[in-house]
Amino acid sequence: MDENKLASLISLLDDPDEAVFKLIQGQILSEGISIVERLEHIWETSLDDLMQRRIELLIQTIQLNDTQEKIKKWANNEILDLFEGVFLISRYQYPGLKIKSIQAQIDKIKKEVWLEYKANFTSLEKITILNHVFFNRYKFKVDRSHNVSPQNCFINRVLDTRKGYSISVAILYMLVGRALQLPLQYYDFEESPLIGYADEKMSTFAVGEEQNKQLAIFYVNTSNKGAIIGPREVEYFLQSGEVLEGKKSLEPCTDRQIIKCLVEKLRDDYRKIGMQEKVDYLIQIAEIL
Repeated sequence: MDENKLASLISLLDDPDEAVFKLIQGQILSEGISIVERLEHIWETSLDDLMQRRIELLIQTIQLNDTQEKIKKWANNEILDLFEGVFLISRYQYPGLKIKSIQAQIDKIKKEVWLEYKANFTSLEKITILNHVFFNRYKFKVDRSHNVSPQNCFINRVLDTRKGYSISVAILYMLVGRALQLPLQYYDFEESPLIGYADEKMSTFAVGEEQNKQLAIFYVNTSNKGAIIGPREVEYFLQSGEVLEGKKSLEPCTDRQIIKCLVEKLRDDYRKIGMQEKVDYLIQIAEIL
């Protein structure tokens, strides 16, 4: 858009006539994320309450639209990056969040685990070290307060507070494990998702959309400080119906399914606290996935 025209549109943001605002709103929104910095500068220097409120609305709408577009692009990739998907969900609530900041925190945890590894460690020994660093040193835990808290879904808040829902703690654990090249898979049990350790000798193992469907050699309960569970124990619970209603088989989730579970949990939280606008937005995101 021509710079003079853009300046004219922005100058009209303090016009009390809602019809005028609606007219210019669409044109400003069409500029996309590139205009946010300029709007922020105007917001900081303006003393007009109406203009500030309208700028806040415009910035929020632009950022939400931008995040939605990025999620759509992410979902259309042939091989999905779980970390990027989790980051984009957090960016929905925290548009100024930087991916390098989150990556650096995960890398820091990964490095502390890696420094304690030895070349001849078995799979169980590797997980024992990961559990020690993740649950004992960093003290990550599942929030069992039963309070509805959407913040527990966002990876940046989990990293900051060291607590989250069972799904978000499990996802963070898996991200750290995958950064260590551990073949971890996510199994969807609503209250206590399991992280499976796949057979490293299976050369076809991959993450993303092409994950194996074989059972893991053992499972980690990240809702119980990383307790190790054997395949037979999991099969017993499946057969007895004690784990999850209607679940009769055990298959790992794809990264797309993991993100969708996280979005649905976030949507349900916002519905419980009556934030319908956020619910509607997350329904759209779920449909994209």
